[in-house]
Amino acid sequence: MADLPPSGSVPKSKLYTRTGDKGKSSLYSGARAPKSSLVFSVLGDIDELNSSIGIAHHYCRATQNGLHEQLEEVQCRLLEIGSSIATPPDSSSEAKTAATRFDGAWVAKLEQAIDVLDHDQWAEQPYDIVPIYQALPPLKNFILPSGGQSAVFLHQCRSICRRAERSLVHLAEQSHGEPAILQYVNRLGDYLFAAARFAAQHDQLPETIFKSGQPVPQNPL
Repeated sequence: MADLPPSGSVPKSKLYTRTGDKGKSSLYSGARAPKSSLVFSVLGDIDELNSSIGIAHHYCRATQNGLHEQLEEVQCRLLEIGSSIATPPDSSSEAKTAATRFDGAWVAKLEQAIDVLDHDQWAEQPYDIVPIYQALPPLKNFILPSGGQSAVFLHQCRSICRRAERSLVHLAEQSHGEPAILQYVNRLGDYLFAAARFAAQHDQLPETIFKSGQPVPQNPL
C-alpha cells in the first residue's frame, strides 16, 4: 500500500489483536473457543443478518416507506442477541449473564409490527408508517422475491434470517441460548416477509407470482 507512514510511526490500532491468529477467539464470558465452533457460526449468521438488514434499511429510507425505523430497531436487537449468545451461562458470571439477557417483550412488539404490516385495512396504528395506497392483496399463490429494490433486499434478509434461525436451533439443542432469542428470530423471518410485501406495495411495483406446470422448453437457453 502506497503513501503509508513508516511502521512504528503511529500507535497500533485496536482493531486487530493477533490473539485469533491460531483459530481461536474469546466469548464475552472470557472463555476461548475455536472459531469453527457452533457458537461462532451462530454469531456470524446473526452478524450477516444485521449487515443485510442495513442494506434494506438504506433502500427503505430512500423510498420513504416508513420501515427504516423498525429495521434500525431490529438491528439493535440483533446486537443484543449476539451479546447474549456470546455469554454462555455455564462459563459466565451472574452479572454478565444478567447484563446480556434478552428481553422477551421484544417478541410481542415484533408480532405487533407484523399485525400492522399484514393488516387488510388501515386505521390508526402504533407504528408511524406511511399508509400504503391499498390493503395488501391476500396471498393466493407463492410469490418470488420481487417487487423492487427494497422488497428484494428484505426477501434476502428473510432468507438469511431463516438460516440464522436454523443455527440457533442447533445451539438450543446443546442447551445454549435463551428461548426468547429463538422466538424473536423466528418471528423476525415472518416480519421480513410482511415488510417485503409492504415495500413492494408502497413502491407500486408488482410481486412476481410463481407459475407451476410450465412445459420444458425444447430449445436450449
